Parts: sequence; structure tokens; C-alpha cells
Amino acid sequence: MTEIQMPRLSDTMEEGVISTWRKKVGDQVSRGEVIAEIETDKALMELEAYDDGVLEKILVEEGATVPIGTPIGVLGDGSGAAAEAASTPAPAAPAAESAPAAEAPAPAAAPAPAAAPAAAPAEQGAKPKASPLAKAVAKEKGVDLATVQGTGPGGRIIRADIEAAAAAAPSAPAAPAAAPAAPVVAASEDVEEVPLNKIQKVSAKRLTESKQQAPHFYLTSAIDVTELMAFRGTLNERLAAAGGPKVSVNDLVVKAVATALRANPSVNVSFAGDKLLKHKRINLGVAVAIEGGLVVPVVKDADRKSVSEIATESRELAGRAREGKLKLDEMSGGTFSISNLGMFGIEQFSAVINPPEAAILAVGAARDEVQVRDGEFVARKILRVTLSADHRAVDGAVGAAFLQQFTALLEDPIRIIA
Repeated sequence: MTEIQMPRLSDTMEEGVISTWRKKVGDQVSRGEVIAEIETDKALMELEAYDDGVLEKILVEEGATVPIGTPIGVLGDGSGAAAEAASTPAPAAPAAESAPAAEAPAPAAAPAPAAAPAAAPAEQGAKPKASPLAKAVAKEKGVDLATVQGTGPGGRIIRADIEAAAAAAPSAPAAPAAAPAAPVVAASEDVEEVPLNKIQKVSAKRLTESKQQAPHFYLTSAIDVTELMAFRGTLNERLAAAGGPKVSVNDLVVKAVATALRANPSVNVSFAGDKLLKHKRINLGVAVAIEGGLVVPVVKDADRKSVSEIATESRELAGRAREGKLKLDEMSGGTFSISNLGMFGIEQFSAVINPPEAAILAVGAARDEVQVRDGEFVARKILRVTLSADHRAVDGAVGAAFLQQFTALLEDPIRIIA
């Protein structure tokens, strides 16, 4: 028998939600076949079987959140499926409605309930044993696990225990609720509560940590992209004639960033406590807005790819991001990120660094502005970009040198593809 564990499906993932089980107990499973859908901090992803076999147990119900490495199912040769089907219902009956099947795999413990109550008081100083779902519900309802008597196998606290404890303690919410209750009730008719999805929760947590822990500093450049716009038009005409993809301004920006990072490797780093990690590869994360959040697919080895290759790959990644079909390796391994809001008419903004990276470039919209050239007023296309950098890893002069190199590339665009 082989345990199916909650996998790490992204480099920032700490826990996952079982969105859907594609297989049920007793179903034959082939290696590489999708057995479940898991909602991670970045997207809804498919979990594939690593071996052939029969799904003999489902240990975590749909909708439950568990940490990575937690067993969520059991794959076997099928010989144990019938035995499990016969033995599981008996011990699971008291908690089947509210606890995930993870509490059921110890039927032998059911005939010895006396041992469970004895264990709880004996471990006054230790953390009570509780299922991941029970812990989540306890946090939501404000129930102290140390005050709850577990009724699961071996005295384990399950969701039913938490809900019973919450229902039995009406006085707990009464005290704090007295003052704030009035405005909440008064505003309830005009306010719709929208729970955060997994991506939004993790983004909120990680970006808050980024602003709190990484000392951001910002460098802004106003870049004359008049020649870049003309160059893009000519390039697209030639690519169209050859059956190639259409290149966007963002594709040229991505290539220019990759080229500038190659010349300034001290920006392509990560802060790691008492050391810096200098990345040998240039993997650029390109932020994509999707319904319900923001994801950052990664263009790997961008410095080694042509602008047309970047254009094709960027469109494919953005399309899969919006469909929630990005794979693990397409969202991990980024060393530097780009966020472009120019298509929304935003002229200038500052982005929050995406840890563990040390910098992110915010790109605005190109605008017509009047410039003085050779004593005359002329209209030029000006693009403003802002580099947000982690001062623990990148010095101001280092960031300025990178931005200077990047500016020079955009103002002399033939160098981008040279």
C-alpha cells in the first residue's frame, strides 16, 4: 500500500484544499491519471497518480485544508478495499458527518475509549491532538483546543468536538460582541461578505510579510520609447510576413529586463538570512491578473530566448493561468518579476516584491509628452518604470546601474534583439 500525500505544488505552498476527488474508493488508477483537484496558493491544480493501483482509502474529504505532506488517500492493489469498506463505517459513524476520513484509519482504537480521556488530561502541557480540519474550525470559532475533549480515535479532537464546544459556550462571544455587534448588524444589509479564495489568502499573507520584512526602496526612470514603438511596428510586419507571432511592448520589456539582468547579475539575487543567493539562470515572472487573484507564471531562461519565443510562451502561459491550468514548474523558480499595468492606462506605480526574489519592475503606460531636443519642443513617447528592490540584497547604486542599462536598451531597441 502507498500513501498519497498532499504534495507541494508550488514553491510557496504550505497547505492545500482538496477541491474535488476525481476517483472514488475502489476505482482503478493508472500512473499519470488525475485522481484529485487541489486548490493551492496560486491556482487549481491536478494531482496525478505516481503509481498504478486501486484507490483503497480517501483520508481527507473535499473542502478540507491540510498541510503539505499530510496523507490524503491510500493506493493499493485492491485487496484491502473491501476490508476497508467493511471496517471503516463503524468507527467513523460518530464523526463521519463533520470530520474528514483522516480520523478513520484506526478502527482498533475504537473499543478502548477509556484510554483517550486518560491521555488528554495527562498531557496538560502538550499540544492537544487534533485533525487539520478541527484546527481550522477551532481558529474560525475561537475555540481553545486545550479546553476540548477529543472523541476521535486515541482521543483525537475532530470537527464535531469543536462545534460542540462552540455551541456549549454561548457566553464566550457574548462579552466581546456587545459593542461591535450593532454596527455590523446595521451595515449587513448594505455589505456583501466575499470569502477570500486560497490564492487571495496566501497572496495577502506573503505580500504583507514582504512589506514588513523586506526594506523596499524605489527607483523610477522616465524612458523615451518613441524609437521602441516604431521598432515594434517594423518587427511585427516582418514577423507577420514570416508567419511569426505578434510582439507586444511587454515582450520587448521582458527581453530587455533579461538582457539587463545578464549584465547586472547582482540584481538577480535572493536574500537568505546571513547570505545572498546569486541565481545563475534568469527566470522572469510576469504577473497575470485572473478572476479571483493574481498569478505569476515564469518565463525560464528569458535571456536565452528570442523576442518571438518570449511572445509565444508568454501568451501560452497567460492563457493557461486564466484557465487555472498552470503546472508547478510554470509558476516556480522565478528570480525577478515584472508587473505591467500600462494596458489599464496607469502611468506609474510601485509594486510589492514577490519573495524570495529581491526586485520587481513596475511598468506603466507610454504617454505623449513634450520634450526639449536641440532647443526645440518635440512630442515623444515616454514610459515610466519603477524598480522596487530589497535593500538587504540590492544596494541603491546596483539597482540604479540595472535601471540605467535597461533604459539604454529600450531607447536603442535594436540592442534588445542583437
